[in-house]
Amino acid sequence: MKIIYMGTPDFAVPALKALASSEHEVCAVFTQPDKPRGRKMILTPPDVKVCAQSLGIPVYQPESMKNSDALGIINQYNPDVIVVAAYGKILPKAVLDAPKFGCVNIHGSLLPKYRGAAPIQQSVLNGDKVTGITTMLMDVGLDTGDILLTEETEIGENETSGELFDRLAVLGGELILKTLSALEKGEITPKKQDESLATHTSKIDKSLCPIDFSKSAFEVHNKVRGLNPWPVATTKICGKNVKVYSTRLCPKCGKSGEVLSSKPLVVACGEKSIEILEIQPEGKKRMTADAFLAGHKLEIGDIVGQEDFI
Repeated sequence: MKIIYMGTPDFAVPALKALASSEHEVCAVFTQPDKPRGRKMILTPPDVKVCAQSLGIPVYQPESMKNSDALGIINQYNPDVIVVAAYGKILPKAVLDAPKFGCVNIHGSLLPKYRGAAPIQQSVLNGDKVTGITTMLMDVGLDTGDILLTEETEIGENETSGELFDRLAVLGGELILKTLSALEKGEITPKKQDESLATHTSKIDKSLCPIDFSKSAFEVHNKVRGLNPWPVATTKICGKNVKVYSTRLCPKCGKSGEVLSSKPLVVACGEKSIEILEIQPEGKKRMTADAFLAGHKLEIGDIVGQEDFI
């Protein structure tokens, strides 16, 4: 099949590589414009652009997909299908209707659960045991199109969003190859989504970061996992603002925020407790909680508190 690929972040790279090394032809790639990043605001290309250029595939970075220029480029290539993965732009109906087999999206959840911007993080934040990848035919709605194929995977108890993100990206590459093969052979019957089961996710931001130790250990642990690698859960220990990168569930009980042990660092929650494993004090590098406490005094019975992280 002749494919136009649309994607932007690192999540979309494995699928592009899988398609480029298959029997299909990726004739062009569409991605977001380069954007300034980092403290020095250096203009940086998207991961998909870097990958496409390394593969010798033409790259297009339109500011909008709603003008005639973008549609004109697509029509010039006359693709059989457009494959989309975390592109970040809404495709108008004219683009959706352009390819023979339509536009196929690779989505990081088992639709109709977790439509929207942050399905992978949300599955971890909610403590789900299972998630997966869905390939779907795109329509004008937000992740509302007919389902083509799905692939499930279990979520580990201590797995972070970043780790799950990487696994699902690879799974998406594998599933899109199965999907296109079945589409080409007419072996897929698109399935309508059950709207009564639909849930939605919003973009993740720093307002979610502060840890509330009155919540259960399960909820606190899921917050730490779900916000790693960004924007990272936060709290205050020994008067220092810290980012909390990893924790582990513990059975001990106590008052919310109470230090039950200093080595290892165990803090009570509303139900049970968590062991804090890795943190990053403000202005410092990441380190183990033990390394941090080697230079800070913390007694059993002290309170680890929720305060705004600056």
